[in-house]
Amino acid sequence: MSVLGQLIQTGDWKGEKHVPAITAPQTVKAGEVAEVKVCIGQEIAHPNTLEHHISWIKLLFVPSGGKLPVELAHSEFSANGESEIFTAPSLVANVKLPKSGTLVAVSYCNIHGLWESSVEITVE
Repeated sequence: MSVLGQLIQTGDWKGEKHVPAITAPQTVKAGEVAEVKVCIGQEIAHPNTLEHHISWIKLLFVPSGGKLPVELAHSEFSANGESEIFTAPSLVANVKLPKSGTLVAVSYCNIHGLWESSVEITVE
């Protein structure tokens, strides 16, 4: 059994402040650019303090029938209260997808570990 799989937490981003919320169209046209947004704390704000913050977010794509994910985007958040400066944990990626599949977002909280969410996207 996968050790990493046992460490990744999931939930509903509407009720859990650590879960990445993915905003993407349900359907896109092949070869056209689609905007995908990922943020932490869309419904319930994450504290985002020096002591408790989101360090990074990754956005991955798993094509239908595929086994391996492709990393689409990665954002690191370095300003977490130093000199009272903060970085909001979010990213935007403009992507072209060749086929339908699953968008997967993974985030890392320095206290509560890894969190994941996913949405299906259809390419016509």
